[in-house]
Amino acid sequence: MISLDEAVTARLESHGERFEVLVDPDAALAIKRGEFDGELEDVIAAEDVFEDASRGDRPAEEDLETVFGTTDPMEIIPEVVKRGEIQITSEQRKEMQEQKRKQLINTIARNAVNPQMDNAPHPPDRIERALEQAGFKVDPMEKVETQVDEALDALRPVIPIRFDEVTIAVQIPANYAGKTQAQVREYGELEREEWQNDGSWVGVVTFPAGMQNDFYDMVNDYTSGEAETRIVKDKDELSTR
Repeated sequence: MISLDEAVTARLESHGERFEVLVDPDAALAIKRGEFDGELEDVIAAEDVFEDASRGDRPAEEDLETVFGTTDPMEIIPEVVKRGEIQITSEQRKEMQEQKRKQLINTIARNAVNPQMDNAPHPPDRIERALEQAGFKVDPMEKVETQVDEALDALRPVIPIRFDEVTIAVQIPANYAGKTQAQVREYGELEREEWQNDGSWVGVVTFPAGMQNDFYDMVNDYTSGEAETRIVKDKDELSTR
């Protein structure tokens, strides 16, 4: 379950009665769109249906039966969300907007590069400033994924930017290979790998281009700077420099 501070109220008025439930805002939107695939108990603040959630008043069981055909809160809660309205305060709206703004900036930073600077990643603070300059406003009631394309359209007149992937070959010395190759795998799609006779490991991995600096930092940290890397154009290449 979530805390009351994290929850928003979903309200349905039917048959002259009011029904309210307390649910995570993102989960409420997913339920409303028919896209929720998690566990309901993880995204609600109370396993209960209220007539007035702020006062803790509950509707009569016969009213629940009339409107929903059941008195089971776990069956009723999704129905209230789907058929009702999601109520958020101005403070909750502000917090949701800020949270999604940060998510949007991080999503773009992880995937975008500057085509005029040899496809170097854009730092998050540059993207943040550019979004402000473009006057782009994040919609707190929409998923971040659905706002990325619109944000990119707003950014292009301000900064050179495009989404891209990068393929990097990395060779890890034998004494670092075990832990480091596991970390490399987590960055994206492992295209090729090969264990060398000296115990070193060579891999070719493809991931969002904006993550390049983080990738290099990780590899250097795990290998004390002894790993060799290079960007490759041909994924069949395993050599490094």
